[in-house]
Amino acid sequence: MDVIDLRSDTVTRPTAAMRAAMLDAVVGDDVYGEDPTVIALQQRLASDLGFDAGLFVPSGTQSNLLALLAHCERGDEYLVGMDAHTYKFEGGGAAVLGSIQPQPIVQAEDGSLPLEDIAAAIKPVDPHFARTRLLALENTWHGRTLPLDYLRDAHALARAHGLGLHLDGARLYNAAVACKVPAREIAGHFDSVSVCLSKGLGAPVGSVLVGSQALIDTARRWRKVCGGGWRQAGILAAAGLHALDHHVQRLAQDHDRAARLAGLLGQIDGIDLLGQHTNMVFLHVPAERLRALDAHLRDAGIRISIGYLPTLRLVTHLDVDDDGIERTAAAFARFFAAH
Repeated sequence: MDVIDLRSDTVTRPTAAMRAAMLDAVVGDDVYGEDPTVIALQQRLASDLGFDAGLFVPSGTQSNLLALLAHCERGDEYLVGMDAHTYKFEGGGAAVLGSIQPQPIVQAEDGSLPLEDIAAAIKPVDPHFARTRLLALENTWHGRTLPLDYLRDAHALARAHGLGLHLDGARLYNAAVACKVPAREIAGHFDSVSVCLSKGLGAPVGSVLVGSQALIDTARRWRKVCGGGWRQAGILAAAGLHALDHHVQRLAQDHDRAARLAGLLGQIDGIDLLGQHTNMVFLHVPAERLRALDAHLRDAGIRISIGYLPTLRLVTHLDVDDDGIERTAAAFARFFAAH
């Protein structure tokens, strides 16, 4: 029985065509700047998103960290969502490695940082305060897309206060497909953007940071400091290029399947459906039933992330087909009918 893994879109496996592209990749030593496939990937994403340069790195966490280190100096501050990945789930890297102070701001329901709260958080130029240098946003955030007019207004506010803008665009292409705009239209509001290749796009490893040539040069040095130099990384970069060529528009299928799954789960007594956004479904299950639900689903060949909180997130991706959606809904229905 095939396992249906809904824990995250990070669990995707390379397709046969992607593996073939990796096998055929022309490679060199990227630390010397000589891997042609890495160079092609970096140039491709920079050009597609409207930037001067790109940098291929092992992970989205490192990509965001390098951006923060390139934008800020010791004693600087960045404004970030209270529940943003860069603040909450990346080990405090900016503070630990860059002496950069985060100023968290409570996010609105749609993932945006209220403009009035951003303005209020910007510090005066005074020796008592950290220097506010950067606004960091995330799109998508818990599957939610930031409104396009909000991006325009946030950009204008940041510019009025002399702030740089960074986008954690781990799922940028999900946002672009959902909003029916080119990814470049979203990215154009920012000075740097991090794009993950190993989530919905289905590559096995890697993210790309794009920005100005000066910013990427600084980030490249910090990548070396952080131990992130690649050698023959073209094998991995080839997977990223294949994903950009073949896996972007198909993200709409993941969104449609998530909507289908939400519709089916919402009909089951005992489940409180909280919402569906792009490729994510959120639901509430009574905490005392979580362990039994986890065991039941595992027996049915279905994996989801179950912690100690009653809010669950199910994530669709290219390894989850229509049959997987039906099997998942049926397994949930059997559990709640019996319990």
